[in-house]
Amino acid sequence: MKLSGARILIETLIEQGTEVIFGYPGGTVLNIYDELYLNSDRIKHIITAHEQGAAHAADGYARASGKVGVVLATSGPGATNLVTGIANAYLDSVPIVAITGNVAGNMFGKDSFQEVDIMGVTLPITKHNYVVRRAEDLAGTVREAFRIAMSGRPGPVLVDIPKDVQLSYAEYEVGEKVKPYAAVRASDDEIKKAAAMIRESKRPYIFCGGGAVTAGCGKEIAEIAEKTDGYIGLSMMGLSAVHADNPRNLGMMGMHGHYAANRALKECDLIVALGVRFSDRATGNKDKFSAGKNIIHIDVDTAELNKNIPATLCIHSELGYAVKRLLAELGDCGKHPEWQDSIARFRKFEGEHKPPFLSDRLTPYDVIDAVCKRTTDNMPVATDVGQNQLWTAQRYRVRKPRRFLTSGGLGAMGFGMGAAIGACVATGERTVLFTGDGGFGMNLNETMTAVSQNLPLVVIIMNNTVLGNVRQWQTMFFNKHYSATTLNRAVDFPALAKAFGAVGMRAENREELEEALDIAFAADGPVIIDCAIDKDERVLPMIPPGGAFEELKLD
Repeated sequence: MKLSGARILIETLIEQGTEVIFGYPGGTVLNIYDELYLNSDRIKHIITAHEQGAAHAADGYARASGKVGVVLATSGPGATNLVTGIANAYLDSVPIVAITGNVAGNMFGKDSFQEVDIMGVTLPITKHNYVVRRAEDLAGTVREAFRIAMSGRPGPVLVDIPKDVQLSYAEYEVGEKVKPYAAVRASDDEIKKAAAMIRESKRPYIFCGGGAVTAGCGKEIAEIAEKTDGYIGLSMMGLSAVHADNPRNLGMMGMHGHYAANRALKECDLIVALGVRFSDRATGNKDKFSAGKNIIHIDVDTAELNKNIPATLCIHSELGYAVKRLLAELGDCGKHPEWQDSIARFRKFEGEHKPPFLSDRLTPYDVIDAVCKRTTDNMPVATDVGQNQLWTAQRYRVRKPRRFLTSGGLGAMGFGMGAAIGACVATGERTVLFTGDGGFGMNLNETMTAVSQNLPLVVIIMNNTVLGNVRQWQTMFFNKHYSATTLNRAVDFPALAKAFGAVGMRAENREELEEALDIAFAADGPVIIDCAIDKDERVLPMIPPGGAFEELKLD
């Protein structure tokens, strides 16, 4: 059947299983929006307050659901407003398809109104991108975009559709929902070598990254840890891979990781690195990180192998397959009582050296613990970027894969609100956002999106009236030169929440927090709780940037 390009786009999105599109209309996508109107019973569109919020929402939707997120924007400023969200998805390996409109093809390069070469702009931050020149190519291009987004190491793909292509007619035939390209699989020889190295280890340590969450192999990783008498440390992106209460799970490692996780990493004789990129925040001093250790690195992206940390054995493979094969190959690895005793000592030391919070009224851990008591395993928790993110990563008990959403690679302040909206839409579950007054200020306009969709969203603002993480660095490394980090803002967040149509409350002590949370977790729509914390609270422990475990600061 012959359909317009705009209709072909909508039909192909539905064909590929798209249920929700996040976006914002404009001149070069009006034909697409007309088709969304005509097909609103088959596909839902959620308008956000800003295109960046839409991109983060598509990202959050994809993280929480495991599906491809879709975002739609007009040309020019609409398209460029997506860039931060696309870059965030790229660095955190999140599958989204970004669709942009553009001026008609015959107007390219003529400084037309709202014309931007968005393909050129996004080339470094997408897995692939397209400018569709003919309506006949549109369905195939969109299908390929979905396939690329979800294949191998997932990531964003952009499809730019000029106005004339949306208006042109072409034949459309319903196709099948695409599947990812066949992934590379570890060879039997590689698996045997890895298993032999693990069996020879006396102090094995499993380092899980975001790739373990994507591959959905946390259960098998926990079984490997049990079988090998090993312990697990997680990057921030890998936090939901293994249940927080698993006795083998030492929690987050790296710059602000748990003492036990970092000490175990230092003392181990073998690191089994699964779906990690060995970022600087995880490794610190790279020479000391790997000194005296064997390293097995398994990753679906061959570019990550030997990129940051040289490995003894590199295995290019789809992680889920490699982990299952490794588990089957290991056999009896025996017990390592000395390693168990060491871990027990590390945990005991950690328990005796709590972060030295300043306030006796309300601390960050008070806030997180109170929320954690009320959440279920299935409730997504998102963070913004900064101290709120790090405290949450340290303290919140993540109990299910894909239920911890944070901006790991790009570290994009403002990510949280859009991501929480996307996760809430994807799961239908009450969703919690931990944010700071700085990060919330960047995308607080998306509160109106949460209100318009009546989403059960609980926003926890850790309000210290400063840009806390930058201030912490200024305190520790810049002689307390507080340049541009004291905000001096007089924003009444509860009143602002009410102005948007949400419920707003303030908590200055534990009793007020408990009362506010009782109301928030019983509410039908969004609730914002402004929690007052001391401006000089710090995220500890901390290994200084580029430092090693020996330089870890506990107070």
